Amino acid sequence: MKRIAIVGGGPSGLFLAILLKRKLPSVQVEVFEQNRQDATFGFGIILSQTGLRRIGLADRETADAIIAASYLTRNRVFAHRGKSIYIEGGADGYAIARLKLLDVLLDVCVKAGVPVTYEARIENPDQLDADLVVGADGVNSIVRRAYEGQFASSTWTLTNRLAWYGTTKHFPQPVLIFKTTEFGNFWTAAYPHAADMSTFVAECDADAWCRSGMNKMTDIERQAFTERIFADELEGHPLLNNKSNWMSLPVTRCAQWSVDHRVLVGDALHSPHPSIGSGTLIAMEDSIGLANAIVANPANAREACAEYQRVHSPHADKLVHAAEKSFAWYEDIGPKLASLDAVDLAFDFMTRTGRVDERRLWAEYPAFMESHKERWSAWASGQGSERVLVAT
Repeated sequence: MKRIAIVGGGPSGLFLAILLKRKLPSVQVEVFEQNRQDATFGFGIILSQTGLRRIGLADRETADAIIAASYLTRNRVFAHRGKSIYIEGGADGYAIARLKLLDVLLDVCVKAGVPVTYEARIENPDQLDADLVVGADGVNSIVRRAYEGQFASSTWTLTNRLAWYGTTKHFPQPVLIFKTTEFGNFWTAAYPHAADMSTFVAECDADAWCRSGMNKMTDIERQAFTERIFADELEGHPLLNNKSNWMSLPVTRCAQWSVDHRVLVGDALHSPHPSIGSGTLIAMEDSIGLANAIVANPANAREACAEYQRVHSPHADKLVHAAEKSFAWYEDIGPKLASLDAVDLAFDFMTRTGRVDERRLWAEYPAFMESHKERWSAWASGQGSERVLVAT
């Protein structure tokens, strides 16, 4: 391969360009992004310690630059029915504003010698004269849509609604707060991503969306309504808007990862969900998998694409399956909020993906488990037993 064109200048596209230029310096690698350089949506994201370790193994400079620009988060607060539980432990999280992450990756990318073109309108991937075209262009991928049937893609929409706000209220550690109101169920996942800023993801179920009248409000009215719902938590601080529109998230999956010399990574291939907190890492790990396959098959794009799916899909499928378990937990949240108190709801939440069992809970959250060990025994022997006895 002499030329590789990457459509999409998000984390997966930029990181793939970095990896390819490092490992195949003679190959011409270019990135095309349809938006302006300073245009992005949302606020902060959290990258796990484990995920950053894998990024570091692929490219130490990139991982170090991300860590240096991130805000370290530890522990969490879990609240339901007016009771707050402090959960100490778990892996460290590295929170970073999405725009800052893109700036960090762009800087490494440019230093590696990769040209990045912004405001590049790619109407059809076939207009790119390249040996390999990579669709790293998100859930609305132009590359995927051009060959929707051949990628064997499917899309469905979740019923809950959410909006990704910011706030000047600084939460010392991540919080997950559930509120049952006269309008129905609302909740927020909030976490600091700078010394004076936090991300505030607000969500509600379909019933609350209609009963509250949010379905008939403008986005400005919805923001003001959300501030009222979470007034106690915000303590007078405003919510900040950056394309923070309330939406039902689409879920996209592709059975076939490539079509001839066109291949997908990240959200274009399998869209994530913010409840799992790994969407960006899933996308960047796709880039690692594709880069490894290209390096192993530098002369044949089709063979590289086939190896990418064959080798990387078992790992990616585990992460995607965990994300699906997580959003399914939220989609069916009403009965849980009605029947479980704060401690049992925390147990249910922590084991929702099937990847965390009793052994792992004791290893990662010893103080929390010691404080609630009798409750855990009662819960695990009842409704939670089918999920917590075997780790995956």
